[in-house]
Amino acid sequence: QLQFVESGGGLVQPGGSLRLSCAASGFSLDYYDIGWFRQASGKEHEGVPYISSSTGSNNYADYVKGQFTITRDNATVYLQMNSLRPEDTDVYYCAAAPVGLLCRLCVLDKRGYEDWGQGTQVNGSS
Repeated sequence: QLQFVESGGGLVQPGGSLRLSCAASGFSLDYYDIGWFRQASGKEHEGVPYISSSTGSNNYADYVKGQFTITRDNATVYLQMNSLRPEDTDVYYCAAAPVGLLCRLCVLDKRGYEDWGQGTQVNGSS
């Protein structure tokens, strides 16, 4: 099973920013597409953004377009979260799917992802 190290969560006032990091531990991100998901207590994982390993293309849930940005380098995937609101409060997870296995219309569907990080708490309330 792949291992990730997630960091960057915390408490921020409404309108503030956070940058989440998802670092690969012991494997290369070059072979995996990465998604970020959020999960409220008792609810399903909800896809937020996705980034392709092979093309660098990305996809966002409509409600975060213009607010969140996903980027990556050789070893880490980042989620820049701006203009945070109380409703952005959740645990955020990164997840990996082998390159080429995700269908184009399901990159934000948790069922395509095999390996998950431990999660990092984001609290957008003052």
